[in-house]
Amino acid sequence: MLKVFIVDDEELARVRLRSLLQEPGMPPNQVVGEAADARQAQAWLSTQGCDLVLLDVQMPGLNGTQLAAQWQTRPHAPAVVFVTAHPEHAVTAFELNAVDYLTKPVRRERLQAALERAAERIRARAQNTEDGPVLVVNDRGRVTRVPVHEVLYLKAELKYVTLRTAEHTYVLDDSLAVLEERLGDRFLRIHRNALVARRAVRALERRHVPGDDEDNGKEGWAVRLQGLDEWLAVSRRQVAAVREALSSEGL
Repeated sequence: MLKVFIVDDEELARVRLRSLLQEPGMPPNQVVGEAADARQAQAWLSTQGCDLVLLDVQMPGLNGTQLAAQWQTRPHAPAVVFVTAHPEHAVTAFELNAVDYLTKPVRRERLQAALERAAERIRARAQNTEDGPVLVVNDRGRVTRVPVHEVLYLKAELKYVTLRTAEHTYVLDDSLAVLEERLGDRFLRIHRNALVARRAVRALERRHVPGDDEDNGKEGWAVRLQGLDEWLAVSRRQVAAVREALSSEGL
């Protein structure tokens, strides 16, 4: 059951969210608290915990995005869904790894989808097997648990992220930024659209690899991974960081 905390300076907005959360079809949830501004929210969260915060952006004092940025530094920070009448803040919200960004008036279907995504993210964080952490993948209607130690790279392509193991390719709905946060130091950013498993990197070379607007497909740096007969482009901005990381790994 999701423990939900509502932060909004409008009482009617909080009442509406409470009502929507109780409607049939919603993932199991319990509203454990409310706050009308950032100060109240900080005071509540300093002594209590929750799984998910439904967070307004425009509030007196500290705004919602500033508040969420502070929470990012906390261990076991709650998931955040922004609920606001100001769609222009969406980019900032997703830079903060928000689960979703809902505009007022909130529709039941959108809130339900946001809660389902939040529940899935929280389950994925907590999910462990004897082989270690896993990523939960919805693959052609079948839920598959992919051990993180099997993942070789993750690459953002159009609206999806491709997950590659030595034997399979999966498609994920999560953003690359969310996956990077979840996977931590096990993975290395080599490009704005790619993460690779540190343990799998076998070579860093100058090669001609397909590029994008940043690299133009010209000769540049690329990495080769264990078990794959392909090279992944390393952006110019990431070469120094990749070389330093590889040296520290003894590769």
